[in-house]
Amino acid sequence: MQEVFNRYINYLEAERNVSPYTVRNYKADLLDFFYFLKKKKADSLEVDRQVLRDYLTYLTKQGIVKASIARKLSAIRSFYRYLVREKIISANPIEMVSSPKLDKRLPSFLTLEEVERLLNAPDLSTPQGQRDRALLELLYASGLRVSELVNLNLNQIDLDTNEIRVWGKGSKERMALMGEPAAEALRNYLEQGRPKLLAEKRGNALFLNRYGQRLPERRVQIILEQYTKKSGIGKRVHPHILRHTFATHLLEGGADLRVVQELLGHARLSSTQIYTHVTKGQARKVYLAAHPLAKEKDDEPESKP
Repeated sequence: MQEVFNRYINYLEAERNVSPYTVRNYKADLLDFFYFLKKKKADSLEVDRQVLRDYLTYLTKQGIVKASIARKLSAIRSFYRYLVREKIISANPIEMVSSPKLDKRLPSFLTLEEVERLLNAPDLSTPQGQRDRALLELLYASGLRVSELVNLNLNQIDLDTNEIRVWGKGSKERMALMGEPAAEALRNYLEQGRPKLLAEKRGNALFLNRYGQRLPERRVQIILEQYTKKSGIGKRVHPHILRHTFATHLLEGGADLRVVQELLGHARLSSTQIYTHVTKGQARKVYLAAHPLAKEKDDEPESKP
């Protein structure tokens, strides 16, 4: 079984080109499932629906949230599809097992005032501050995933056209855009901050840590936490919230949904539609401007004597 598991992980990395983050999650989820099977003294190649139902019950009793259960089932389903594909088993025992129905939640996002406070938090007199201002501006201006951001190389940035060539999920290439504030912050970082961080080393990575190496994803999260606290924003901010904010602000500004889909790199429009929520203030503004009987009346002229 260990050999089959190793071949499956190689298949994810080499053939499906799954991100390291996803591979790590799949490994953890599958090992957790195998541990459960070992306790049940069940053969992992002869799993039936009853064993899977027992596993779901076990996860629920452990207090695992629905989203995590759904992710675990997705990993297990993918593994058994691979076993069928390789003719190791004849049928996928989990194919007909439904994932738990997830509660629909609107994505969190920042107000424009909160974004401005966050962007102004870095100290621009230091190389790290110049880097941090550039990466915060870029996250908000382009809607990049944090994995896409940290994997950017110098040749993917065009400051003449303010375009970024991005390889997203599944190695799909797309063109992201940035506004002039983000471009200006990048120019400042490239001219001043990055050479100091790079020192005597060589490398093509756009964003560097203090050792002149590519900035890891986890460090970006820490940077955001530090500036969130410094700017006094009373909510938890992670890199994906800036992606949510990018999409929300575009749609509130009147952008077409399919344009936002293209900029985000979503394969399905349904993935973008979660951002079609609007703030209460925006909803009220649109309502008062659009509804014929909701518009405020002008002051009535004084009646003549």
